[in-house]
Amino acid sequence: MDLNTVAEILDARQPAPWRPGDAWLGGGTYLFSEPQPQLRRLVDLSRTGWTPVERHPDGSLEIAATCTIAQLSRFGKRLEATAAPLVEQCCRAFLASFKIWNMATVGGNLCNALPAGPMISLTAALDAECLLLAQDGVRRRVRAADFVTGAGRKDLADGELLRSVTVPTRALACRTAFRQASLYGLGRSGVLVVGTLDPLDGSLALTITASTVRPFRLWFPLPPTAERLREAITSAVADDEWFDDIHGLPEWRAHMTFRYAEEIRRELGETAA
Repeated sequence: MDLNTVAEILDARQPAPWRPGDAWLGGGTYLFSEPQPQLRRLVDLSRTGWTPVERHPDGSLEIAATCTIAQLSRFGKRLEATAAPLVEQCCRAFLASFKIWNMATVGGNLCNALPAGPMISLTAALDAECLLLAQDGVRRRVRAADFVTGAGRKDLADGELLRSVTVPTRALACRTAFRQASLYGLGRSGVLVVGTLDPLDGSLALTITASTVRPFRLWFPLPPTAERLREAITSAVADDEWFDDIHGLPEWRAHMTFRYAEEIRRELGETAA
């Protein structure tokens, strides 16, 4: 897509005052996919030189906003952690060609805030934390599960930048279970449910995405009964928070979410027993 309203591309390494009509440019797979008549300048992040993925001495994992899906996939295959398979599973949940894989970024997927965004699923399920940088240099941190507030909405102020997402050490040690459904064999996710079992205290977390307008992360001190799990989901997700578009009706999304949640409960609950 030719963005014919864009008059200037700035280098993010050389800060300039933020103006109305500015936008951060990561991989550009969304920005250049459809008209953006409100844009006048793009601030290019591609030359920042941020390390795509880094394992810190404390064992935590920091993923730069500019890390591409291809880079994350390659790193995940080498990652020595119990939760490592979830990285590739979420990367594979993209409805994307290899061209998109090599350009689309983790930060872009989060900031688009689409219900089917698999990087939202991955980071929310692993209890990750987003690092946000404001124009005045102020930093703040937001849980990935809270960063996306609705379909296409996120907790990001004007001019604020998502710098990176950090997965805590403890989450990487969790046993995981993954379920994903689409109306088509290679279609966009209509339902994506992830379970994580903490080996230290036996707690179980269930993260619901794609079927809902925003992520829902439900935590249980011990694997719940089937009835308790169903009650928790029903209580957490309001009727109008089941997503509705051409990729699935709310009723189907809810049905499959409950089904997959129970499958995960049994899979991880038996491990804990």
